[in-house]
Amino acid sequence: MNRRSLTLGGFFVLLLLGALAYLWSTSAARAPELQLSLLDGSPMPLAALQGKPVLVTFWATTCTTCVSEMPHLVELYRELKPRGFEILAVAMPYDPPADVAALVRARQLPYLIALDHDGSATRAFGDVRITPTSFLLSPDGAIVRRAQGRMDMAELRAQILSLLPAPPLARL
Repeated sequence: MNRRSLTLGGFFVLLLLGALAYLWSTSAARAPELQLSLLDGSPMPLAALQGKPVLVTFWATTCTTCVSEMPHLVELYRELKPRGFEILAVAMPYDPPADVAALVRARQLPYLIALDHDGSATRAFGDVRITPTSFLLSPDGAIVRRAQGRMDMAELRAQILSLLPAPPLARL
């Protein structure tokens, strides 16, 4: 074999490996099997939300971006909850439960709030460390979007709408 054939062969091997890595990284990851503790102390398996699109967002009371996003999430939730959309906001393990409860009351958050007492939720979602970090789950439990930092609410809304059933037609 000459040098040109070896170089060309090596190039194609690298190209194939790159394509396989791309396909592997873009395949839909699944939501983890996870038991959460809601703010009121009741247990809730994440699987209980299967069948509807769910935004799982990791946040902290000390995260200014998280707090500034809350009114937009409340608006999105109130608009799309009747069609089956759910939000699960998971407070980071370092957040004192009393601080979480106070902020939830002050902001009148209508969606589900969970506490990650032992860090199992952050680990299950890939060792979340940055807030906000959000995952949009399809009704079948696939992770269809992962976002760190401030989300584009118009893009998020459009993606959620694509996961919801069409609204019933208005009667004439």
